[in-house]
Amino acid sequence: MISLNEPFLVGNEKKYLNEAVKSTWVSTNGHFLKKFCNKINSILKIKYSFPCSSGTSALHLALLSVGVKKNDEIIVPSLTFIAPINAVKYVGANPIFMDVQEDHNLNIKKTIEFLEKKTYYKKNKSWNKKTNKNISAIIIVHMWGHCSNIYKLIKFCKRRGIKVIEDASEALGSKYLINNKKKISLGCLGDVGCLSFNGNKVITTGSGGMVVSNNKSIIKKANYLGNQAKDDSLRYIHNNIGFNYKMNNLQAAMGCAQLENLSLFLKNKRKIHKYYLNKINKLGNFSVLEPSKKCWSNNWMNILQIKTDFALTPFDIHKFLKKNGVETRMIWFPNHLQSKFKKYQTYKINYAKKIFNNSLCLPSSSFLTNKHILFIVNLLTKLDKKYLK
Repeated sequence: MISLNEPFLVGNEKKYLNEAVKSTWVSTNGHFLKKFCNKINSILKIKYSFPCSSGTSALHLALLSVGVKKNDEIIVPSLTFIAPINAVKYVGANPIFMDVQEDHNLNIKKTIEFLEKKTYYKKNKSWNKKTNKNISAIIIVHMWGHCSNIYKLIKFCKRRGIKVIEDASEALGSKYLINNKKKISLGCLGDVGCLSFNGNKVITTGSGGMVVSNNKSIIKKANYLGNQAKDDSLRYIHNNIGFNYKMNNLQAAMGCAQLENLSLFLKNKRKIHKYYLNKINKLGNFSVLEPSKKCWSNNWMNILQIKTDFALTPFDIHKFLKKNGVETRMIWFPNHLQSKFKKYQTYKINYAKKIFNNSLCLPSSSFLTNKHILFIVNLLTKLDKKYLK
């Protein structure tokens, strides 16, 4: 079986894990935690970070740390993994669902249009004309490691008192190009960024995540809330509700080893993406999603795009490939159509469902060879020829 996105454990993972075990610092303290944060800060060129248990916990802490309150409203894309939507509900806020665009990322034009036409600005805050509730934040998800032309939206949100949270869970190593010259790491453009180090990400700590920001107070609050809100750790005084969200030293040890090979992983990912493009884009019914010109992508996941009039659905193709030893995955089902979220406000969503109906995640492990990819392409070629009109 050619797996979808396996971790590539080729460095000092065992060595550093053994060091952590021998030190007996296996929980939420230990020198690998500080080392891991320092490495991430250096790579992203950001000042502060807090390592936590998952990308979802990072999103939860990010929302709380920028001051989102109960009954606030948060703008989110419909097409994303459900984690950021769930995190909105964790804090008692409500999502407002936006459409996406051709690159599968948040539709910038429609989002700005919504803010201009459907909200008003008063007392340094943006208010929803329909509900009269405060729109306190927006979560921009960098789908598949790609990003849109988000700089205009971020500047607009800043003028309207809306905090910008970047869900860069899939985007470690990806960068946004400003004026086609300056590169800024995704997760570092808004008020706060969130990373994930799940087993299928570019680097892994087994599970784990991180909150990053250039704002010291945001990370200070994330650290406070993520460490059970300890106001006095000697007398166990807790003046707020906290969470047990901090990453442990074993995870950080693995993360340190993984980061030593980050450049190799990114180099391999780019080669894999180019090889997929070169082979699949020659077929009549299939193509591979490409990032926008504003993005230097880590190419975390390669997405097969299927012509709308093709005889087979993504699920049909998934079953065919699985039968032949290739693991694929459907992309995220639009969240505004999920049963728990149907009641929430949407704005001109007409593209998210089309993408779901015509896309499939292809194997993208950073150790894939041309031979692996050619095997997959040959299977797709059989389908392409069989159903070519």
